[in-house]
Amino acid sequence: MPLHIQDMSQALFDTVQSLIDEIKAARPADQAELEQFRIRFLGSKNILKPLFGEIKQVENSRKKEYGQLVNEAKTLAEALFEELQANMKKEGQKAAFANLDLTAPGEPRPIGSRHPVSLVMQEMIDIFSRIGFTVADDREVEDDWHNFTAMNTPEDHPARDMQDTFYVVDAPKMVLRTHTSSVQARVMTSQKPPIRIVAPGRVYRNETISARSHCQFHQIEGLYIDEGVSFADLKQTLQYFVREFYGGDRQIRLRPSYFPFTEPSAEMDVYMGLNSEKDYRITKGTGWLEVLGCGMVDPAVLENCGIDPERYTGFAFGIGIERTAMLKYNIEDIRLMFENDVRFLRQFQSIV
Repeated sequence: MPLHIQDMSQALFDTVQSLIDEIKAARPADQAELEQFRIRFLGSKNILKPLFGEIKQVENSRKKEYGQLVNEAKTLAEALFEELQANMKKEGQKAAFANLDLTAPGEPRPIGSRHPVSLVMQEMIDIFSRIGFTVADDREVEDDWHNFTAMNTPEDHPARDMQDTFYVVDAPKMVLRTHTSSVQARVMTSQKPPIRIVAPGRVYRNETISARSHCQFHQIEGLYIDEGVSFADLKQTLQYFVREFYGGDRQIRLRPSYFPFTEPSAEMDVYMGLNSEKDYRITKGTGWLEVLGCGMVDPAVLENCGIDPERYTGFAFGIGIERTAMLKYNIEDIRLMFENDVRFLRQFQSIV
């Protein structure tokens, strides 16, 4: 073999070995020096890349040895770079934590709060669940039959004029439900008695928005159907609810009223007393406050929903959540319930 070939091979070996020694000795002091190390040995135009192409200048007997030596240099550079990068990252984290004062108070975090409507609704659900009522929920966009007809309110019935309705555009038989009685209708058509449910949820009526009324609000309605259910069962259920919700030995009174889906129907008043100016104001000086409507389920409603009115009877009631929340928390304007003003909501942070 010519001498100059041997000399060139040895020179290449010496070059690679010197680079290996340089890699082993490298100790970058910071990220900038580490980046220079990466560019020199691992970048797209690194110093090792041309050496792979020089293998053709190496004598055949040493080509394998040369290739292994260049690969060793590349592998060593990669391993060292990863090690140095990890160490620098770890040291940076230590430095960051070293500047922390662990005795300093933590940054205050805002505490969320439940909406007064949610608070009142959940309290009512808890009260009725203790006497066997389960929660039923269903759609807010309802068809005309479940919202009106099933509830003994046919198309030509004057009772439809009692509540202004939002109808869905291009779907005249679909409405935004005007009461959660539509949930009762769906339960009665899909389940067999005994039925004992409460149906909480949002309802919609085309009313002028003011401090005392809104076009959307929440109700919780109750329904109990079984053999032998009487008006006395209704009265005792409501008496239990009033004592649990309002506290004390509250008196109630039932006044005759009219609803198309109950017969007989009644309005229930709770005696709030006349112990303060607020009592005089909210009861108009009588001490009595109307809180809900109720009655025995009309046999026609049972028949519409496929339940035998000769065998089964039942009662139903409905309570407005916003009005109850306004009374409970001394809220003067119902519009506050829907404006998402955090200043209003923060008042309920301590209530669970």
